[in-house]
Amino acid sequence: MTTPEIRTPRPRPDTPLLVDTFGRTGRDLRVSLTEKCSLRCTYCMPEEGLTPIPDAARMTTDEVVRLVTLAHRELGVREVRFTGGEPLMRQDLERIVARTRAACPDLPIALTSNGVGLEHRVGALVEAGLDRINISLDTVNRLEFAELTRRDRLPSVLRGVRAAVEAGLDPVKVNAVPMRATLPGAPDLLEWALAEGVQLRFIEEMPLDADNTWSRVEMVTAQELLDVLTSRFALVPAGREDPSAPAELWEVVGHSAAGAPAHVGVIATVTRNFCAACDRTRLTAEGTVRSCLFSDDETDVLGVLRAGAEDAEVAEVWRGAMWGKQAGHGIGGTAFHRPRRSMGAIGG
Repeated sequence: MTTPEIRTPRPRPDTPLLVDTFGRTGRDLRVSLTEKCSLRCTYCMPEEGLTPIPDAARMTTDEVVRLVTLAHRELGVREVRFTGGEPLMRQDLERIVARTRAACPDLPIALTSNGVGLEHRVGALVEAGLDRINISLDTVNRLEFAELTRRDRLPSVLRGVRAAVEAGLDPVKVNAVPMRATLPGAPDLLEWALAEGVQLRFIEEMPLDADNTWSRVEMVTAQELLDVLTSRFALVPAGREDPSAPAELWEVVGHSAAGAPAHVGVIATVTRNFCAACDRTRLTAEGTVRSCLFSDDETDVLGVLRAGAEDAEVAEVWRGAMWGKQAGHGIGGTAFHRPRRSMGAIGG
């Protein structure tokens, strides 16, 4: 298990990229657009929702686009993903995507969504320039879905997934967090994903829930999940899409998608972490740089921007924030401390 390391202070190398002291480079930008969400998943949000961010503190359309453009042009970011909360709660989402596409024609733009209401907006999002989407869905059992999310919205999510496929987004990925209550239905979820032609990724539950109820003992491990899946499917290890990709892929023997072998991914964030290959940098909805999901260190680049700084100065602050990135989360180690913010407030 990775444990935090003590860095020896040394000068940052003369490079425009988002390097850190452990030799990694941040190229994948995650931008949280809001803390608001239309669901209340137990592993993410409290039942009453998160404390609202004052409107004046949240990044505007102009500020999101400027910071993403700066990250791409000045810092070497190669992909941006808009997250939340739930990004569909932003009425200006289509405008954010369109303006980002206009400013950065060659930058892949992705979205992570819970899929509620997506069917009504996915066409406009694709027209605006959206390339890919990940949709969160933990079960296709309606009762389990309602209990887990505290909302009876499964039909809307299923329609959103199908609408994303029909709109031409490729790939459409579905993210699932296996829980004790939903683990027996994991093969049903994979069966559904294969039938719908979407790529399923299971992600180990992380200690990022707002209610602070996560338990390492109760968490469903990647191996437990694979044991359940192989009760119905024959799975063959297929490696990773690239070294920095978090998902270990498994070919589902006897199934195909668009003429190619079908795969299911398993992201063992806790039991087989990929911190050493992490290439992510994050912006919270308030415009602070967060170098790691599990670090409470945040650097306010929005404040620097609002103070009138030029892009070069904002970029230098961002570089400094990433230079101090920690080695890894160290979950399970004696030095591990849960971050103060939950997943919904940070952005995935």
